[in-house]
Amino acid sequence: MRPKLSKNLRRTKKLEAHINVIEDEIIRQKAVDAGLSIAEFVRRSVLLKPIPKRLSKVTSSTYLELLRIGNNINQLTRATNIAIKMGVEPPCCTQQLEELKVLLQNVGLQLSQTSRELVDEDEINDEDLDLYWEDL
Repeated sequence: MRPKLSKNLRRTKKLEAHINVIEDEIIRQKAVDAGLSIAEFVRRSVLLKPIPKRLSKVTSSTYLELLRIGNNINQLTRATNIAIKMGVEPPCCTQQLEELKVLLQNVGLQLSQTSRELVDEDEINDEDLDLYWEDL
């Protein structure tokens, strides 16, 4: 059970504003794009709090796949380093692994810096990312 908020932190006040149909649609769409309720979107906008950028399912899926590939590269690197220490033929070339790791990091960085994208109808949500991190 969640602890109760202090009196000053409870949201008991209501803010009303008159807007036209076009403004209403814009606000609703921006809230959907950010993955927030309209109330949370408006609160963040008015209070100048950061509004999260939503990634499309394609970008999120690509990012998750890159994380999996990176995990495999780390395992290969570990196995290669162990083989070298034991004086055994490594499963792969360490220089190629390092180059691959750098490329993977660059792709991940470019994905994370992607500016506003079109959001797919079937978006990935934060719970999907949380489940992925739990699996690692």
